[in-house]
Amino acid sequence: MQILLQKGPLVIRRAEKSDVPAITKLIQALALYEKAPEQCFATDELIESSVFDRGEAQVLMAEYGGEVAGMALYFYNYSTWKARKGLYLEDLFVYPEMRGKGIGKTLILTLGKMAAAEGCGRFEWCCLDWNTPSINFYKSLGAKPMDEWTIYRLEGEALQKLAEEGE
Repeated sequence: MQILLQKGPLVIRRAEKSDVPAITKLIQALALYEKAPEQCFATDELIESSVFDRGEAQVLMAEYGGEVAGMALYFYNYSTWKARKGLYLEDLFVYPEMRGKGIGKTLILTLGKMAAAEGCGRFEWCCLDWNTPSINFYKSLGAKPMDEWTIYRLEGEALQKLAEEGE
């Protein structure tokens, strides 16, 4: 087990394959919190394959008092303007009963230290516009919203149609 930080009852560590069921449960709890459980298709098999077998993402686990408290799932992207990689936080989630203990902040700080140590040009993430507690938390850390950018997404049928047009 690779522990990155231990502060009292809080432990931040790199996830291992044995954490897959806990990661899946955290992702499903996040989907419920974000009011979109029907859009979550994460399974233990998919998480194990994509994160641990293919290395498409990485996960930091947070434990508090020996219990799983939360996670940060991230991956690296690339900035052409900065001409170097960036760290992208896909999901940060702490169980509601574990909030207020500094767990989310410690996960963000750990990722920020990693990004700086690895020479990342950016550390970015998205936040739902209705999630005021998270928005206020991120702003308190010095993060700035990128209001002039709009995220575009292709998925499902639209992605398949685009792929077929390229043939």
